Amino acid sequence: MEYALIIISAIFVNNVVLSQFLGICPFLGVSKKISTGIGMTGAVTFVMVIATIVTYLLQKLVLDPFNIGYLQTISFILVIASLVQLVEIILKKVSPPLYQALGVFLPLITTNCAILGVAILTIQKDFNLVEAVVFSASTAVGFGLALITFAGIREQLDLMDVPKGMRGTPIALVVAGLLALAFMGFSNLV
Repeated sequence: MEYALIIISAIFVNNVVLSQFLGICPFLGVSKKISTGIGMTGAVTFVMVIATIVTYLLQKLVLDPFNIGYLQTISFILVIASLVQLVEIILKKVSPPLYQALGVFLPLITTNCAILGVAILTIQKDFNLVEAVVFSASTAVGFGLALITFAGIREQLDLMDVPKGMRGTPIALVVAGLLALAFMGFSNLV
């Protein structure tokens, strides 16, 4: 039951993008097409889960025993940056079109505060390793759900007759706000 609460909470109630406002840059930047949204979701999911595992082990096996917890943020950023480089190399070899579509947003995963935020939250919430992995995977699913839903709405808006002053970023921000309000409806689930 505890894992179900973690999953529902991470995906719907405390959605990393829509309620905690982490990961807004890729949310707004890569959400013009569903295909790039799916690719970004995959990359973020991979990096988020692996980064959570590595940073959790780093915290519990190195930082806590040697009482150097003050190095948490910088060491977590180094781990995340290394993992993003790995994802970038893999995507360049496996899927060059997706690599091109993600463009500048792929290296920005390094500074995606959602990934760093999840790594730090798993330590702050005192999760064990399995709970941390479930939390990070669920958070990535929530990120992907918000991103792909937003991308679908933006694709639909491109086909609509939107007033000239609201085209582009203004209507995207209005839609993001409405999507955040819609996700607030889940707040009483947990």
